[in-house]
Amino acid sequence: MQYTMKPFGALTTIELYNILKLREEIFVIEQACIYPDIDGRDEVAHHLMAFDGDTLVGCLRIFGRGVTFEEASIGRLVVSERHRSRGIARALMQQALAFLRTELGETHVKIAAQSYAIPFYESLGFEIVSEEYLEDGIAHVDMVCS
Repeated sequence: MQYTMKPFGALTTIELYNILKLREEIFVIEQACIYPDIDGRDEVAHHLMAFDGDTLVGCLRIFGRGVTFEEASIGRLVVSERHRSRGIARALMQQALAFLRTELGETHVKIAAQSYAIPFYESLGFEIVSEEYLEDGIAHVDMVCS
């Protein structure tokens, strides 16, 4: 597995197309959730991508403070169905947290986690800081990691 991080402006058109395609496959089709995935925040994010050869198999977005939350944040973590249970999501999150700490100097990170994934995020050091709420019809909680 190869991991690559780029700010939005450095993404090739093919990389951007594949990111949006993968997110659509999971968040819209697999989860049967019709919502605007293209939300105007990609442009201010760093995009961490996981490749199996030339194939994008996972990605996420990293934000500095004040974009999604007052704190720095990570979002849109996705791994293709065929590549799950291989530690890719964990590797993406660990690299994103390391980037936020070492490159951006952030000590607090906040996420909006789908409730089914709480144990995964807790295993990475995140703690629940909100009541459960619905976002686009899917149960979420806010979580922080320090």
